[in-house]
Amino acid sequence: MSGEPHAGDLDPHGDVTVDRVALAEEFAGEAAGAGHAASADVAAYALGLGDDALVLAQRLGDWITRAPELEEDVALGNIALDLLGHARSLLHYAGTHDGRSEDDLAYFRDEPEFRNAWLFEQPNGDFAHTIARQLVASTYLVELYRRLEASTDATLAAIAAKASKEVDYHRDHAIQWTLRLAGGTDESRRRMIRAVEQTWPYVDELFRDEDVVARLADGGIAPLPSSLREPFDAVIDQVFAEADLARPEGRTAFTVDGRGREGKHTEHLGPMLAEMQVLARVHPGASW
Repeated sequence: MSGEPHAGDLDPHGDVTVDRVALAEEFAGEAAGAGHAASADVAAYALGLGDDALVLAQRLGDWITRAPELEEDVALGNIALDLLGHARSLLHYAGTHDGRSEDDLAYFRDEPEFRNAWLFEQPNGDFAHTIARQLVASTYLVELYRRLEASTDATLAAIAAKASKEVDYHRDHAIQWTLRLAGGTDESRRRMIRAVEQTWPYVDELFRDEDVVARLADGGIAPLPSSLREPFDAVIDQVFAEADLARPEGRTAFTVDGRGREGKHTEHLGPMLAEMQVLARVHPGASW
């Protein structure tokens, strides 16, 4: 701990940044958005995407030392770090609207202020459940960031250009594990089928056209989520066909009325945030 005053002393929450190294590459959109503050709608949109990435990164971090093999400890940790980089860029940009920092947004908002979709806050469950969640999340994010690369908002386009390369690997990783688990032992296949059934109810929320996104779509800033559903389904159907899996139907085909974009969450988000935020809140102003 350093006793010297620094810029964080002026922050009401203190400085909880790990280091002071310039993060030009990690903030993929910072150069493109230099001197450019996000509008209210763009900030709300970036906040939702940033929360998706932040919450999923925190979930995946829980697998460190718990993955089924050492290589997966490294793989899931790297995926989590990629997502954390996306979250930092998006939250940084969202904060330009009202002057809040990425740390303010990550550590000093309460549960109703988070705007992530319900899929991302679901518990890891067993390894098959994590892979099913990753398959859905990464397939959605690949389509989203590909479209965002053409955004008329230069900062969002720059963030998406960097993120696209990384989520493409995340999707490949999830596909390979889906095939491996579905085509493995009877037990691994049973768990994979069950994981798909329990993950599928959270899919529809990802493709709901909210008013904010509809306004941004009119200006070419963001794609309508509903426009991503067809390419998403095409990839999922191809993976399921190869894995001899089926979309849930009948009694297993229900859909939850996810309202994460409105700040209404499942019972799982609060405890996760409490763990994630405790250090910054208990020791405001800490640096290391």
